[in-house]
Amino acid sequence: MGVFVFLPLVLPLTALPIARLAELHLHPRSAARLLTGIGAVMAVCSTLCLGLLGVIGTAQIPGNPLPDSWSNPAVRDVVPFHEIVGFTAIALLGVIAVACAVTVGRHLRVRSRARQALAAVPPGRDIAVLPDEAPYAYALPGRSGRCGRIVVSTAMLAGLADDECRALVAHERAHLAHRHHRILFATQLAGRVNPFLRPLRRAAAYSTERWADEEAAQAVGDRRLTARAVANAALLSHRSGRPGPAAPAGLAAFAAPGPVPRRVAALLGPVPAAGVWPPAHSPAGLAAMVAAAGTAASALSALNAAVALLLVLKAATPL
Repeated sequence: MGVFVFLPLVLPLTALPIARLAELHLHPRSAARLLTGIGAVMAVCSTLCLGLLGVIGTAQIPGNPLPDSWSNPAVRDVVPFHEIVGFTAIALLGVIAVACAVTVGRHLRVRSRARQALAAVPPGRDIAVLPDEAPYAYALPGRSGRCGRIVVSTAMLAGLADDECRALVAHERAHLAHRHHRILFATQLAGRVNPFLRPLRRAAAYSTERWADEEAAQAVGDRRLTARAVANAALLSHRSGRPGPAAPAGLAAFAAPGPVPRRVAALLGPVPAAGVWPPAHSPAGLAAMVAAAGTAASALSALNAAVALLLVLKAATPL
């Protein structure tokens, strides 16, 4: 099979151009969903590829826990990979497992600290105002399907006008309604599985912010007002000199770090096409087709490599 078996590990390199095309030319809603799907499929294929390489490389080692038929010399003839490849793949799987466990643990700790901060806030309202000199606002998802809450500091509310506060609340409600925390968490885990998928995380984070910006602009009926609210919230966070919990990992924040000028410029521009895909004859449609084609080619090639390798093992040493 040669280098074909390694394709699932390197094909995620296409994530960078796909992420760029998606965030520039697709509706934020479509871009966020597309990028999440790409990351999930490629991460699974990369993990499966490493697992199969580990099996191949260690099948000839005496005392391995694999079935005896897998150490048949026919396997060595069909898939001639050295033990070093197998041990390296197993080591990488271990690193991936640790990285994902650390990410999950950090995510749970952040959500736990956020809920502890809300312990003194009376329940029953979806907006929790915390007395804090650090300006921040973020959406805290609920547990077991329950509705989440919007957490905002008194410093953030004091620094924004009333109409800008309405835009802020509408933005955070969009994060909760569309469960953007799941998109952020999924793309973050994909980046831990394969570093080549990290551009998808940044692009997905930007797309979720743009998605919520558009929802907020529609809710308040004024795109310029929403743009002003985004800009002023970012300025408040920058001037405060205190990071605070303004952008917890895995949680969507109104004054999130990132390309705020691009968000403001997009809100001052025309409303993006609301369809899932833009018209095929438009430049945006062409970019979307390129992104979709690249995504399909990458995902199918990765999956094909992993499945083909599994079929070779099964044919060479039937269980």
